[in-house]
Amino acid sequence: MPPSELMPIGVFARRSGLTPSALRFYADSGLLPPAEVDPVTGYRYYAAEQVARATALRRLREIDVPLTTALTILDAGPEEASRLVDEHVAGILGDAAEALRKAAVIKSALGGGASGRPVAVLKGPVLADAVEQVLTATAHEPGLPVLAGLRIEADGASVALTATDRYRLAHRTLVPVRPAERAWAGTVDGDDLRAAVSEVRRSPLVRLEAVPHGLRLRMPGRADRHCRLLSEPFPDHRLLLASLEPATTRATLAKHALLRALEEQPGAYVALRVTGGAVTVRALPDGPEGAELPAVTEGPEVTVRFGLTTLHPAVSTVIGPDVMLDLRGGTGPATVRSADRGDLTTLAMPVAPGLPPDPEDPDDHSDHSSHDPDHDPEEHL
Repeated sequence: MPPSELMPIGVFARRSGLTPSALRFYADSGLLPPAEVDPVTGYRYYAAEQVARATALRRLREIDVPLTTALTILDAGPEEASRLVDEHVAGILGDAAEALRKAAVIKSALGGGASGRPVAVLKGPVLADAVEQVLTATAHEPGLPVLAGLRIEADGASVALTATDRYRLAHRTLVPVRPAERAWAGTVDGDDLRAAVSEVRRSPLVRLEAVPHGLRLRMPGRADRHCRLLSEPFPDHRLLLASLEPATTRATLAKHALLRALEEQPGAYVALRVTGGAVTVRALPDGPEGAELPAVTEGPEVTVRFGLTTLHPAVSTVIGPDVMLDLRGGTGPATVRSADRGDLTTLAMPVAPGLPPDPEDPDDHSDHSSHDPDHDPEEHL
């Protein structure tokens, strides 16, 4: 290959994101040999078509793929390579879960075996369902670790679970089998709770105990699970709930029919048009009209726009066959809950005015002229 078509190791390092020392190591290991080596100077040169392999190698090493496995993946076909990557990641997750279990044992031993402060005793399957439902309103955002947490507040009569990603707020209240004598509140790491859910679900009773920097889940006949507490302050959800304006329009309809209509919409945003006796779903900004769903409605007609990733999880976690939507005009937080049970409630923030108006909504007089397409289209709770 003509020298003009080759890159010296420094240039190739910058193109691939690898250091020159790493390139030398991978060349000596047989993973990424240079295209040519000057027999006199020993300088190494690389071809442009090697950048993709070098980039893939760097990414594999970033997730700690061993060198021998990395070589197999790089030389395999797409399907086999994907299988090997999945197998490696599954091993990492399994090791992490085992480390969490062992850490709980270690922490218990370091504490001298002393029991933690009792928080409450709950039925395992009920707690597992509640955790999974409320955790749908969490998010992993850089600089905001608290949004990935679950707020637990216990008093003598109830245990409340709350989570928010700023666009949704999910809240469920449980009645404990045996309540604690004193109140307790903390924000628990959501990933730790997710890892414990399968064990919690198989335990008839789960005893929640507050320990330093964590919450211990004690289950008869099973190993304790330790969930970390997050130190960042949780958003003031009580103030938000207390300051909600009364709903102006209510619609009650079949949950699965609404979910099906949402799933059939092609866009990322949908508009719900509530009229007398029906809810119509339309894709935004200019999608075709969806199914007109029978509903029991109260209040004035209204059109409310939502991001699909905000509304769908809120509806899908509703308990029971029917969903109740309490709407506060076109821009206020909407309450999504079961029509016959009130222990799980989700607030969903509509899309802010700025998307193109619904052509079938004669009442939409929003000023869209100042819409910034790079601005997040949903307001925060």
